[in-house]
Amino acid sequence: MSKPLPFIEIDHVDQVFDLGGGDRYIALKNIHLKIEEGEFISLVGHSGCGKSTLLNIIAGFQRATSGGVVMAGRQVTEPGPDRMVVFQNYSLLPWKTVYQNVALAVEAVLTDLSRAQRRERVEQAIQQVHLGSARDKYPAQLSGGMKQRVAIARALAIQPQVLLLDEPFGALDALTRGSLQDELMQVCQATGTTCIMVTHDVDEALLLSDRVVLLTNGPEAHIGQILKIPFARPRNRHDVLNHPGYYGLRNEMISFLNQQKRRPAAVVSAATTSTRGVLTLGFIPLMDCAPLVVAKELGFFAKYGLEAVTLHREESWQDLAAGVVNGRLDGAHMLAAMPLAITLGLNGQPSQPLMTSLVLSRNGNAITFSRHLWEQGVRTAEDLRAYLRRTGNRLRFGIVHPASMHNLLLRYWLAAAGIDPDQDVELLVIPPPQMVYHLRMGHISGFCVGQPWNSHAVREGIGVVVATDLDIWPGHPEKVLGVRQDWAQAHPHEHLALVKALIEACEYCDTIKHRPEIAQLLCQPAYVGCMPEDAHSGFVSPLDWGDGIAAAFEPRFHQFYVDRSPCPGRVEGLWIMTQLARWQLTPFPQNWLEIVEQVRRVDLFGAAARELKVVDNEPDRRPFALFDGVVFDPDHPLAYIEAAAIRRALDIQTIVPEAGASSPVTV
Repeated sequence: MSKPLPFIEIDHVDQVFDLGGGDRYIALKNIHLKIEEGEFISLVGHSGCGKSTLLNIIAGFQRATSGGVVMAGRQVTEPGPDRMVVFQNYSLLPWKTVYQNVALAVEAVLTDLSRAQRRERVEQAIQQVHLGSARDKYPAQLSGGMKQRVAIARALAIQPQVLLLDEPFGALDALTRGSLQDELMQVCQATGTTCIMVTHDVDEALLLSDRVVLLTNGPEAHIGQILKIPFARPRNRHDVLNHPGYYGLRNEMISFLNQQKRRPAAVVSAATTSTRGVLTLGFIPLMDCAPLVVAKELGFFAKYGLEAVTLHREESWQDLAAGVVNGRLDGAHMLAAMPLAITLGLNGQPSQPLMTSLVLSRNGNAITFSRHLWEQGVRTAEDLRAYLRRTGNRLRFGIVHPASMHNLLLRYWLAAAGIDPDQDVELLVIPPPQMVYHLRMGHISGFCVGQPWNSHAVREGIGVVVATDLDIWPGHPEKVLGVRQDWAQAHPHEHLALVKALIEACEYCDTIKHRPEIAQLLCQPAYVGCMPEDAHSGFVSPLDWGDGIAAAFEPRFHQFYVDRSPCPGRVEGLWIMTQLARWQLTPFPQNWLEIVEQVRRVDLFGAAARELKVVDNEPDRRPFALFDGVVFDPDHPLAYIEAAAIRRALDIQTIVPEAGASSPVTV
């Protein structure tokens, strides 16, 4: 059964303004919001973030550059009486009385009503806002609050489906504002009118709203957080102020607004600027380093002016991360969680601000058990739990780095089956190329690692794949382009050229007919240096699980470009932060939105994507679930962690990393 359509859908709205000299200013980016009939929504953000622009688009006064608004199944293309706007400056005709100003709207719109019916509608609206005694007065004879009541009465008189309020009480004194807020609340509750209000007033938003939509600062303002207001209706000011959740919500809104003052610097365009072209990029020998190898070997780096790019094969993820932090490497093929973890201070280390503006690959990992364990019937996480309880053994499993998706997904998979990954088993950090050796020697009973090392263990007959990340979280970010924040600020043109070259390389890697050629490149000793059959398994041909069951080829077991793969989505970055905090690998930042915005640079990805004329929008900001069905809501990350049955104690801090920090670090 299909879900009913929302009453209003703001459908991926972008608003771009042309500036002089061919420049453009992106005011709003990828605004997607569904509003139900009768809801009261407040748009809150700093001045200049596009709140009024968005309201004008909903009203039909302005057309979005891309995307649009659908109301009651019809696209909004122009103003209409179903949407009435109340402005801050009243917009009353000074030569008309209160009655005449209200009647002006009724006479213009409700032409099908009789004169008596129109008169009744005007009188009713005037009474709704308690202006009966002032019906024959002119605006000059009214206070500011009374003028605003007239504006509201004029809007209500035609009984619109939607009331759009653009800071309607911003110019009023506190007492008048409070009185009008109460009256508006009563009228909206009585009529069931859908309201969308722009406001800077945190307390006003909490009093009136069902949901508060918090917009980030521009350029490219977007929805940063949505707060659901739990106060029962009908409301009164006293009950709202004394609600136990009031000050928590208020503090959350103020914290959001304060974080916006420290947003990353605006994008620097580099479309026509030459680059230095000399870069050293680190990588680990894995199949998902393919975009770097393709960009180097097939000329994508050179195409964008990066003529002298050196790819440096690193011995371990620790060495690679240290190389980026200490400046030996300009950037690297990096574990997806690593820029966030190192920025937050992994394992108590000082914060070292890193960032990513590109996801290089998704998926590509597997959990492999030793054949000995598999032959004892241990083939799922539940089997493993039963085995551990039956034998009392504490088995060891290999991971590649604490800040790896291998670690986070293996922990999630184990914990979902009731296995504590720190107490019931032991997780050892082992570089990917050494996994098979340690499995062969019996030092570990399995591992979670990327290709080709799972296939290597299967080919040697010592391992069996029991799950892939398609079974745990299909489409998760696996490797990213990681650079220091200060490096990107100092080299904006090289950085943009690098991102553009790698986006094209990602697209090349996801064209299946290119995979045999890419596998041949990766087999070279300078890169992965593996056997062709290991490189082909899961990349060109079906993944061999080693269980004797024929498998079908899964083209998205390795995913580089499809489904907007290269975009470093902020919601998935926030999920990563919850898991780093869940296992006490990093503190959870109280300013989590600021950290996500600072590290996962969707704006810089978008700048490169637009120059390539490819899709630059981030995937939709919405809740999602992994294989166990537990829903992650990006507006309530702490609740997600605290609901986990197996977790460590939370360490919540405000993290404000300074770009350019250079203190020694062990990662």
